[in-house]
Amino acid sequence: MLILAGARPVHAGEGHDHGGAAAAPSANGPQRLPDGGVFLPKPAQRQLGIRTLLTEAAELPRSFELNGKVVMDPNAGGKVQPLNAGRVEPGPRGLPTAGQTVRKGEVLAYVVPSAAPIERSNQAAQLAELRAAKSLADKRVARLKELSDTVPRKDIEAAESDALSLAERIAAVGTGLATREALIAPVSGVIASAHVVAGQVVDARELVFEVVDPQRLHIEALAFDPAVAAGIGRATLAVGSERVPLAFVGAARSLREQALPLTFRAQGKALTALAVGQPVRVFVQGKELVKGIAVPVASLMKNPANQTIVWVKTAPERFEPRTVTVDPLDGVSIAVTSGLKAGDRVATQGATLINQVR
Repeated sequence: MLILAGARPVHAGEGHDHGGAAAAPSANGPQRLPDGGVFLPKPAQRQLGIRTLLTEAAELPRSFELNGKVVMDPNAGGKVQPLNAGRVEPGPRGLPTAGQTVRKGEVLAYVVPSAAPIERSNQAAQLAELRAAKSLADKRVARLKELSDTVPRKDIEAAESDALSLAERIAAVGTGLATREALIAPVSGVIASAHVVAGQVVDARELVFEVVDPQRLHIEALAFDPAVAAGIGRATLAVGSERVPLAFVGAARSLREQALPLTFRAQGKALTALAVGQPVRVFVQGKELVKGIAVPVASLMKNPANQTIVWVKTAPERFEPRTVTVDPLDGVSIAVTSGLKAGDRVATQGATLINQVR
């Protein structure tokens, strides 16, 4: 029996160890610092597209954010509805589809009126009677003209008038049997919605098409405080990263859902990204001023405590989080009322990537 004493540890050969030790962290890569800041080297900043803004303090108008929706401008949009029930037939260019451009006065479709068989039979019988009467009237006019030397002129004129009246009545009844109603585009624009296909039977006053000018829209916002309508200085609408000015048209004089509807007029190519009925946020600036710093909305982040923060560049490769309080401004920018001072460099582009560094 052998007793092993003083055994020494045995090490695996080179390349056969299991890597029990943790890898040393890279000191040159982006990393979160113990104090909550972020170390971000210059190459990483260029790769992530980090951009900063030098802040300035100013007197900014106090703004209110209202919920609104896009509605049709009554002078730049319209609805197409048939006056009579019938079957839909394509127009000269076929049935238009949503998004298609149309011109004012263009024929979009036809509606062939539908009538009961008994009604069509009565019209056909009436038309046959009128044609027979017209034939007799023409023969009477011809006979009177042959006797023009002995017949008074007024009798000939009366016979001609009867024949002309019968001809017009025949044309009117015949048109009623064979006519079709043309659906005309009320304005120039694009088809906002289309609700029919070829051969579909529609009722009178049924909505068939909606036409809207995408560069001329109205915005309807709801204000629960009537005093907001009296103090509107300027209003804006944020469409992506673009600020669209709104012209205040007026306030309604009846409440809707316990709120006062406010109507704004908007124009511009940026509105082509909006659709009728789409919910939007309207920023109404009052006449009262507040001291603050305007920064882009994209600069606002949330920390683990769900506090609103911005990232401030304090050194060439160092960013620190600052807890701020904000007020709405115009949808594209936000007013920071505390937590920043003039001269701070705030991260505007790539702030989300800085916030994800761990």
